Amino acid sequence: MTEATRGAKMMYLIKRKPDTSREELIAHWFANHMPIVIDGQLKQKIKGGQHAWRYITTLYDADKAGKHTWDGVAQLWWDRALPVPDVPFGTEPTDTFQQKAETYVPWATTEYVIMDGTEQLSTAPLTLNAPYPMTRSGFYKVTFLVGTKAGADHPALYEHWLAKHVPNVRAVMESVGGYRYVVSQSTNPENEPYAGMAELYFSNEDGWRAYLNEITADGMEQWVSDENTIVLKAHTEMVGIP
Repeated sequence: MTEATRGAKMMYLIKRKPDTSREELIAHWFANHMPIVIDGQLKQKIKGGQHAWRYITTLYDADKAGKHTWDGVAQLWWDRALPVPDVPFGTEPTDTFQQKAETYVPWATTEYVIMDGTEQLSTAPLTLNAPYPMTRSGFYKVTFLVGTKAGADHPALYEHWLAKHVPNVRAVMESVGGYRYVVSQSTNPENEPYAGMAELYFSNEDGWRAYLNEITADGMEQWVSDENTIVLKAHTEMVGIP
């Protein structure tokens, strides 16, 4: 079985306020918020304090109706899970990004990298501006925010996910040319909207279509609710700490 990544992968799902445009949110996220986070983590590292050792955000595409359930997610890797704050981030905004986004709280997960594929995802620093954040594209990413049925047995789900579902998905990914597959399971699923996240990377949409044609049920449906699960597509990521 694949070993878990050390520490905790903290998720920050982001949705813009109704009066904020998508372009505004992204501009302030990249130009104003990410540099502050990067600088803060570097200062903590220098002081020997707890700090994130990787920081990547994904920008989700709109759905077929042109709506964004979530505009994106920030993922930060820490040596241990962070507590949920008493007050959500952005309640009292500290930068323009937080003025433009709905308030948010962290969601702690345990990460399993099933297929690495990082050699196909650049983290090269910028050369004409500050090295990070940088952007990358040229992929077709599909993210599953996995919702469960009422009363689902999460330990049983997690065991099945890794022992049965992961090999099934990996085999299909390899068959159709998918190159990165990551599973992140919630550390406190009873108190989170999602039991976990699965991220699948393809070179283009054709790979995703081929995946859908080949994948078969393996029993995950015992616990997973289609109604509560969200599937998001993406073509762009922003890397703050590679």
